[in-house]
Amino acid sequence: MSRQALVTIDLSGINSARPLHAALAAALGFPSFYGMNWDAFHDAITGLVDMPQQLELRGWPAFAARLPRDAAILQRILARMAQEMPAVAAQVRYV
Repeated sequence: MSRQALVTIDLSGINSARPLHAALAAALGFPSFYGMNWDAFHDAITGLVDMPQQLELRGWPAFAARLPRDAAILQRILARMAQEMPAVAAQVRYV
């Protein structure tokens, strides 16, 4: 299966972790058994789905201000994947 060129996720209306995980799962095509937590997110992007070539996270500055802990964890997981699995990681744009 070929990777999608670009997936955009709008973070502007997200105010807690649960809708964030729901948005990530929907946009990235996670399976129905996705656990809606950061360990499950890491497992999903590194072994269950093909990440897009580019991932655009819209509304990032305001989102990061609203949910700094979740924003930092998300950024860390995506950066770790880029470092450890560069061939399959998405190029992430925080806009």
